[in-house]
Amino acid sequence: MTGTTVAEVMAELAALEDPRAREVNERHGDDHGVNLGMLRALAKRLKTQQDLARQLWATNDTAARLLALLICRPKAFERAELDVMLREARTPKVRDWLVNYVVKKSPYAEELRLAWSADPDPVVASAGWALTTERVAKKPEGLDLSGLLDVIEAQMKDAPDRLQWAMNHCLAQIGIEHPGHRTRAIDIGERLEVLKDYPTPRNCTSPFAPIWIGEMVRRQHDR
Repeated sequence: MTGTTVAEVMAELAALEDPRAREVNERHGDDHGVNLGMLRALAKRLKTQQDLARQLWATNDTAARLLALLICRPKAFERAELDVMLREARTPKVRDWLVNYVVKKSPYAEELRLAWSADPDPVVASAGWALTTERVAKKPEGLDLSGLLDVIEAQMKDAPDRLQWAMNHCLAQIGIEHPGHRTRAIDIGERLEVLKDYPTPRNCTSPFAPIWIGEMVRRQHDR
C-alpha cells in the first residue's frame, strides 16, 4: 500500500473508531477508540513507510501516532527527533510504544537512556528507566547495579506514579536476573512497600517487587 495518503489512513482510522474501546482506553489515559488488533492489521497492510509515519505522527492524533510507530523505520530517526517525539507524546500508550518499538531499536538508545534518566520531567525520566530495565535484562555489562539499587532505594517511594512504576520494574528485573543482588532487591521492595496493595487480577502476577521476583524466579527453576 505504498503511496497511501494521510487523509486515506485517517479516514480508515475514523471508520475503525469504537466508542466502547475508547471508553476502556480513556480509563488508562489513552484518547483513542481503535482496537489495537485492527490497528496492527492496518499496519501490516501498509508495511514500512517512513515518510507516511512522520506525517501521521505530525497529526497529533493518538491512533495515528500509534500506527506511525508500527510502520516507521526505527533507525531512520535522529537522536534529537526521538527526544522531541517523547516530549510531545501525550498518552501512556504512545510513550510506551515509542520506547519499546522505536527507541530500543535505535542506535541512540544508550545515549537517550542516560540523558532521559537524569531528566527533571518524571515522564521523560521514566522512559530512561524503561531503557535501563531493558539493559538490566539483556545487556547488563557495564551497568552499576548496586548504584541503581541505591537510587531506587532513595527515590522510588516518593516518585510520581509513572516514574515510580518504571523504577519498580527495574528493581524487580534486577532481582529476577541477577541472583547476587536478589536479596537486596527484595529487601528494598519489602521496606518501601511500593505497589504492595496494587489490585491484581486472578492469574496475574502482582507488581509488588518481592512477589514479582519470587514468582519469576520460581518459573525459571520450573523450566
